[in-house]
Amino acid sequence: MIVQNDSLLDTSNSTYLEKKIDKKIEIVIIPPIQDLAVNRKNVGIELNENLILEILSKKYEHVIITVIASDNDLKALVKRKPDLVFSGVKYFYFDDKEVWLSDYLRKNNIDYITSNKEALSNEYFKDNAKTIVKNANVNTAKFFTTQPDEHPTESSLPVTFPLFLKPVIGGDSRGINAESVVFDFKKYQAKVLDIYETQQSRTLVENYLSGKEYSVSIVENKSKNILMILPVEIIAAKNKNGHRILDYDAKKNDLEEVIAVVDKKIKKELCNIALNSFMALGGKTIGRIDIKTSYNGILHFIEANLMPGLGSGYFSRSFMLNENMTYEQMILKIADAGMIIKEEVEI
Repeated sequence: MIVQNDSLLDTSNSTYLEKKIDKKIEIVIIPPIQDLAVNRKNVGIELNENLILEILSKKYEHVIITVIASDNDLKALVKRKPDLVFSGVKYFYFDDKEVWLSDYLRKNNIDYITSNKEALSNEYFKDNAKTIVKNANVNTAKFFTTQPDEHPTESSLPVTFPLFLKPVIGGDSRGINAESVVFDFKKYQAKVLDIYETQQSRTLVENYLSGKEYSVSIVENKSKNILMILPVEIIAAKNKNGHRILDYDAKKNDLEEVIAVVDKKIKKELCNIALNSFMALGGKTIGRIDIKTSYNGILHFIEANLMPGLGSGYFSRSFMLNENMTYEQMILKIADAGMIIKEEVEI
């Protein structure tokens, strides 16, 4: 969600360059087509394209918004050969066929700011993401996937209670609520059925991690140099069952507090886990890795978001809390990272 009055989006302290950089940037969006509704949930993230246009135009000479409504629009974009495509679009539907924007641009040697199809697909299926990072020697809670009647008895469960249940696919904590933390088989069955019926998804079942929760933003350049790793702690309000979990209502109604990570040892551990996870998943330019501790303080990978929202969420807040960067500075940093990069990270 974009909040125009949020301090993160304040551009009053803008940096105006005497001479703009001679680069061509196209901000690619999809048209507001109702026919896309059935598949729109995974098409990508929404951008405030007019605000981003205003910001990028202060530094770069040629910045336009491009609406892609057909295969011909994509071909025309390639002919214009922009130096960078700035977009939150994952893929388009042309003649009932998916066309992944990142892979299309890579094939035509055009720089872009998001990960490729393989990485985004791995991130979208949370069990795949956990398997990949586990194979990269990153801690993640024990897990399995299921659907109604697949594990008919408590003894058939590969993981012991307490458990945390959420959809295998989807974002924004959809399908997560107070009933996601379960301590017995009856409630486990009820939640698995609920996810199947309301989210049309298999259920990811994992050991419940009761400790602190973190989110770590990452920015890298086209040469695979990591520029920024920015962790924040997220403190959710206690739900009706007394648990602090980031469920759908908590995110929707901003019922969580986001603070800086001050402990240097924890901060370094978070940065290492996030970086290793990001690299294992094949992330590009930007990403966000969610991490949580167990009851005894051990950090575990939860899930990844390789196309993080660029509104007033955790990604942009991490820039302000770690580097005191404005929203405008964040957008310019991302654009710079998509084309050329100079800095090296310190963690």
